[in-house]
Amino acid sequence: MSLKKSDRPVGPAVVPVKFVMEDPEGLTGKTDPIAEFKGGEGQSLLELAMDHGINIEHACGGVCACSTCHVYVEQGEKSLSEAVEAEEDRVEEAPGLQRNSRLSCQCIIEGKGPIVVRVPAWNRNAVKE
Repeated sequence: MSLKKSDRPVGPAVVPVKFVMEDPEGLTGKTDPIAEFKGGEGQSLLELAMDHGINIEHACGGVCACSTCHVYVEQGEKSLSEAVEAEEDRVEEAPGLQRNSRLSCQCIIEGKGPIVVRVPAWNRNAVKE
């Protein structure tokens, strides 16, 4: 499934976002577990990751119809959009649910950051495995 690009306006890439990957080789083909980028207001964390070669699963194409893009927001939650009911319902289906669990397709950058996101190693689409 390909990522459905948002039609939201995206601001300049000035918000610092750090991705901490538990399985960097599986997500990027590289061994570095940390990737840092600048995101723009209006951009989702999934869009930012995919634009920079971090292949977070998104079986539904990023439309909040599954939970494969589940991540942990470790810092900067106030710089992201609040979870709406549809996301809360979907994220409850994800394994490894924690208080800071979010769907990266629904985390829209709204503040100045910094934002730190952990991508769990087990977050895979079983159909592809």
